Amino acid sequence: MTKTQKIFRANKLRNILSLFIITLFLYSCNGVKKDTVIQPKLVDKTASKNTIELYAKLVNISKKGFAVGHQDDTSYGLGWNYKDNPTIIKSDVKKVTGDFPAVFGFDIGWIEIDKSYNLDTVPFNAMRDLIIDAYKKGGIITISWHANNPVSGGDSWDQTIAVPNIIKGGDQREKYELWVSRVANFIASLKYEGEAIPIIFRPFHEMNGSWFWWGGKNCDAKDYITLWKETVHLLRDTHNLHNLLYVYSPNKLNPSDTYLEYYPGDEYVDILGIDIYDFNNAEDYKKSVIHDLAIVKELATKKNKVYAFSETGLESIKTENWFTEVLYPVIENSGISWVLTWRNYDKKHHYMPYNGHINETDFIRFEKLPKTLFLKDLNNLNN
Repeated sequence: MTKTQKIFRANKLRNILSLFIITLFLYSCNGVKKDTVIQPKLVDKTASKNTIELYAKLVNISKKGFAVGHQDDTSYGLGWNYKDNPTIIKSDVKKVTGDFPAVFGFDIGWIEIDKSYNLDTVPFNAMRDLIIDAYKKGGIITISWHANNPVSGGDSWDQTIAVPNIIKGGDQREKYELWVSRVANFIASLKYEGEAIPIIFRPFHEMNGSWFWWGGKNCDAKDYITLWKETVHLLRDTHNLHNLLYVYSPNKLNPSDTYLEYYPGDEYVDILGIDIYDFNNAEDYKKSVIHDLAIVKELATKKNKVYAFSETGLESIKTENWFTEVLYPVIENSGISWVLTWRNYDKKHHYMPYNGHINETDFIRFEKLPKTLFLKDLNNLNN
């Protein structure tokens, strides 16, 4: 047997074993006959064992409750910044509840332009250390990408038309391939004990809105779908990244919106998500969450995919008891795998309570509710 044949055989055996693990996992979670279990088809048919196990974990979580996540949780918070004292891992969530979130959100915007830090001034070396630390603790990692506009050089919110320029045949294609290579190099560097850390990757989100160059009036659905597919092929096939789960996450649906308008197809998406924020209108927010998550749930069930509340929050959290009386009731029985709130930048721009916040006590109550899973809860699921 040649070396190539041995490698092929080993990969084949690994994939069979991994699918068997998922089948057993789903069987134990659902309590149904094995022959009724439909094996999920991941975007990456050669996904690493750890990545397949992460997907199985997300399935299990959705049966127990939902994992609670926070963007940049250990990168910075109110009155502290990891880069100023990298010997101590801090977290506003942990300061309030005594536990870390179960899901840790990071953003790699500006990796594409070869900066040493991201658009929120988090050094990429520090981000790598924090991702490894979170994974070592048992946490789940999700990464978004607020890429700069490849045509104008502006930020993600620069609405200069750009997608036609970076898909195949576009005049900025070479630049985009360079950008993706930098993304791939960073993701490939995320390893623990010599193995690639599984990552939930959520690029080009909120595409049904027009605030980013890749969405809404700035990009038609056909070009968006092409961009998504080509990006997957570059990451998976050209750069051989096999530790990614891909998330499709539109923004809150307007009456004229169709959730699947920009959908690249089941073969290119692992997880369905949606982003909905409360803009100081709790009743409207609750109605939107109930309505939109019902749509996501129905589609995810039909497609046999995990789904999540991929981004949410109320800036400054001025509504009293927001976590227990606004957020929790509308997601308690939704079936989502996780919910992620945005970052804590300062006293005007934050989405999790900090010590002394008006909703500190409410958040402590939220952490103790039956369906909320923080880091310790997540680790206990595995015991």
